[in-house]
Amino acid sequence: MAKFALQAAAAAVLAGLGLAQPAWSLDEVTFGTNWLAQAEHGGFYQAVADGTYEKYGLKVTIRQGGPQAGNQALLIAGQIQFYMQGNMLSPLHAAEQDIPVVEVAAIFQKEPQVLLAHPDQGLETLADLAKLPTLFLSKDGYSSYFQWMKTAFPGFRDEQYKPYTFNPAPFIADKQSAQQGYITSEPFAIQKEAGWMPKIFLLADYGFDTYSTLIETTPAYLEANPDIVKRFVEASIIGWYNYLYGDNAAANELIKKDNPEMTDEQIAFSIKTMKEYGIVDSGDTETLGIGCMSDERQKSFYDKMVAAGVIKAGIDYTKTYTTEFVCKGLGLELKK
Repeated sequence: MAKFALQAAAAAVLAGLGLAQPAWSLDEVTFGTNWLAQAEHGGFYQAVADGTYEKYGLKVTIRQGGPQAGNQALLIAGQIQFYMQGNMLSPLHAAEQDIPVVEVAAIFQKEPQVLLAHPDQGLETLADLAKLPTLFLSKDGYSSYFQWMKTAFPGFRDEQYKPYTFNPAPFIADKQSAQQGYITSEPFAIQKEAGWMPKIFLLADYGFDTYSTLIETTPAYLEANPDIVKRFVEASIIGWYNYLYGDNAAANELIKKDNPEMTDEQIAFSIKTMKEYGIVDSGDTETLGIGCMSDERQKSFYDKMVAAGVIKAGIDYTKTYTTEFVCKGLGLELKK
């Protein structure tokens, strides 16, 4: 922090004297996302587009994720400095294997994972889906949240599971089925293809209380560069406030530049849905700011995953995250 604070103080003195400020070198870091550019990454692109990262003394390169990207491996190898982690399951599994990662902010308060059903089947709660003969789930979904569903809502059974190939056609054709998805994408795609909006069951609203879209780094990088980590987290938080509540046009252009298949219509749907369901800004963030994490939430999720047999008992889950840089009310004044 000393270098950055000294530069800022010197710049202020020069400005007060009416002298030109020297061009301070920016700390260069790379942030690897976990999928192709989309509105769900919008706050990070916003902080690039509107200069927020530069204001915090950073030159940030966003390395787009995708099927072959391997950005988390690059983080662990020390080739990039930050990674967008999907949810807390991965760092918990990493802790089981002594893989050194740590989460420093949670941009999404709610995991966007949903189960989708046909709207005319009399299904009103997540537990009602236990009546269906078929659930289209990915292997990861079956081995994680479905195991939790079986413990939290008796009635779900392995026989319901059928592989989800990321093609909604089998679900659309079968009224007695449900399908996994992300609340910001699959409902939009199904409505476009089928002409009707599916019934949405957001797992986070039924107790699947993991944080999502976390900022991950390594303990070694955090120990060596706490000031850079602090500035990256804080600038990202500001970026998310400006993306959700300000002018996000420039950020959306950067998203479409990285991912030319992304449409304005999809982006608008995703932003609207994130706001409507409180994916980014709800609960603790309403008073403590975007990015907030709590020890209580982390323990709750860990205990549920142990009870469901997803995570081994006895690991030190507290080493998988730190609340040092969040929950300080940063950016609240930007919410409109």
